[in-house]
Parts: sequence; structure tokens; C-alpha cells
Amino acid sequence: MQKIVPHLWYDKEAKEAALFYISLFEQSKLVYTKVIKNPPPFSDSEIVSFELAGQKFIAISAGDYYKLNSAISLMVACSTSEELDKLWEALSEGGTELMPLGEYPFCKRYAWVQDRYGLSWQLMLVEEGQKVQKITPNLLFSDGVCGKTEEAIKYYAEVFENSEIGKISRYGEGEAVSSKAKVNYAAFKLDGYALSAMDNGYDVDFTFNEAFSFIINCKDQKEIDYFWDKLSAVPEAESCGWCKDKFGVSWQVLPSDWEEILFDGTEEQVQRVNEAVLNMKKFDLEVLRKVKLGIDKG
Repeated sequence: MQKIVPHLWYDKEAKEAALFYISLFEQSKLVYTKVIKNPPPFSDSEIVSFELAGQKFIAISAGDYYKLNSAISLMVACSTSEELDKLWEALSEGGTELMPLGEYPFCKRYAWVQDRYGLSWQLMLVEEGQKVQKITPNLLFSDGVCGKTEEAIKYYAEVFENSEIGKISRYGEGEAVSSKAKVNYAAFKLDGYALSAMDNGYDVDFTFNEAFSFIINCKDQKEIDYFWDKLSAVPEAESCGWCKDKFGVSWQVLPSDWEEILFDGTEEQVQRVNEAVLNMKKFDLEVLRKVKLGIDKG
């Protein structure tokens, strides 16, 4: 099972966006869509599970509360210029060019674009035979956390098992506009899942938010407690299994069978469990088990 799963928040476009992304990549598919009936004053939410290039993603349509920005983007390793050009053309339509398609000192062919749904993509041509994860989330440390990339990835590597820190490249003198920027690229893995990070070389005012979060699939309550203790640093952000770390990145600390817990059972059981989750901060599996069985109304 994929331990860490990117989670994307949309107003109403989760399924539309997922189907668009699926059309762009081989080994991609829609896994399921589920509608969560929320009690007032909350509107119903649509959960969309899908795969891109064999990697799992979750998206949700849950209202206009959070907006995607370039603080977290998806880096795509393209094996040919034709593949990169095709992705660039599709993702640019109705979107916004952040860095034009062209040759850069760090890559022979590269582009950065925000698509029509607000998700940012970095497209990179990789050398023939180079084995890398096809789609890699990239964390751009900006504003108040600019300059903390190295501190953050070292912390994450301590928190997650089977983790490693790869190449760390630093800005040369005068390369970054922001005086706080230190790292211009860092590669790392958490539980075998590849990510990358960098300090923003420009002074900007966007930051990490809940629109792009990471699900952590936990095997039991003990593991849920562990990750919650390590990652939750903003008490006011704790809700329904969501927490925010000291760098502002949002995580969903969930049991690995969260889909079964939330969606399986009678309509009444599903409603009871959903209402209980809405009233929780950290997931309590024993409470949810009792709520589903009708032993405890939560």
C-alpha cells in the first residue's frame, strides 16, 4: 500500500479534474467516486480516488474553502520531448504559465504551469535510462518558512521510517532574490515515496494550505497517535484527522482502511460514522467502531 497519498481539494471540480489528469498519463484510471452526506451546515462532499502513472491520488469536492497554489506542485519526469510538449499543451490550456517551456541550466527541457483547476505542474525532461518516480510532489518553502527546506526534510526523514535524503543543491551568491532562500533543490524519500523541496528564490506571499495535503495510511491506533504527536503543531487546524505541521504542511493521519470505515455499512451506519468523524480531531478507531455498531453514538 502507498503509505503517503497526495490529496487535492476542489470546490466542485474534483471528478472533472481527475478525469482530465487520467487522460494525460498512461497506467491511469478512476478507482471510485463516493458522496459523503454531511449534516447541516456542511454541504455534501464527493471523494474521488484515482491513479496517475500507477500512483494513487485522492481528490475531494468540498466547497470553496481552500485554493491550490504553487506551494506544492507535481513534478513529472518526461522521457521524451514529445511527451513533455503534449503535457505542456494540455495543462496550459486555460491555465497559467509560471515558467515558459524551454532550456534551463538545470534541465535541457523544462516548464512550470498552473492548470485550469489551479494545480501546479513542473515538467522535466529526464536523461534516458534514469529511473525516477514518474510524478513527484514538490514543496516550495515560501514567505515565513522560506529558508527552512533543509530543516523540514531532515525532520520528516526522522519521523518516517524507510526514509532517505538525497541530493541537496544550494543557491549561489546572488542567485536568489529572497535573502532567506538557501536550498534551490532537495530530493528525499519518506517511506520509500519520493518527494522534493526547495526554498522560493523570490519573495512571494503564498504559503502551504489545506488544498494540497498528504494522507498518511496508518496500520493501527498506535501509529495514528505517533504521527499525530510528531506532526500536529497547529491546534486550530486539527479536524477530522487533519493536522498541520510546524512548517505549515497539512497532513491527514488516517487508518489504512479509512475508506472502509467511512463508506462501508448501511446508510445509517455511514451517517453515524461521518457525524462522529466531523466531531473528531485525531481519529479514535475504538470510538468509530462503537459508533458503527451503534454501541456508542459518539
